[in-house]
Amino acid sequence: MKVQMFKNILVPLDGSETAEGVLSQVEAIVNECKVNSIVFLRVLEPMFHGSKEAISAFSEVEMAEMEVTLKEKAEEYLKGVLDRFSSQKISLHSEIVIGFAAESIIDYTAQHDISLLVIATHGRSGVSRWVMGSVAERVLRSSNVPVIMVRNTATEE
Repeated sequence: MKVQMFKNILVPLDGSETAEGVLSQVEAIVNECKVNSIVFLRVLEPMFHGSKEAISAFSEVEMAEMEVTLKEKAEEYLKGVLDRFSSQKISLHSEIVIGFAAESIIDYTAQHDISLLVIATHGRSGVSRWVMGSVAERVLRSSNVPVIMVRNTATEE
């Protein structure tokens, strides 16, 4: 049996239990395929985008403090994810970027040597999918690398 090699895997996480449903799949891929590294990516959406009222409700200092707090929480979260994979004999990285989720994931994939993207789908359908959109679907349609989409039915909203 020929073993598939995925040199660098990108795993976008939004901090939700649903998104973490991909982690067992990532562990299986690492155990079955030749993997050099995993990058766990947390995208933080820009604060108060599009709402002048929301922006004017806070001072620049308050907004900067909120951004620092969000980054610190994201770093702490990703450290926990990295700890889960610490027994693997591969290179582990975490990244935090600020931007819109789908676009940031696609840009990161294009700018780095990513060979596989593993992403959770929240399982939305119908009106909620239309209203909220599907980051996973946009990533799938725009990706230039293979994408594995994992639907975690145990934690669907």
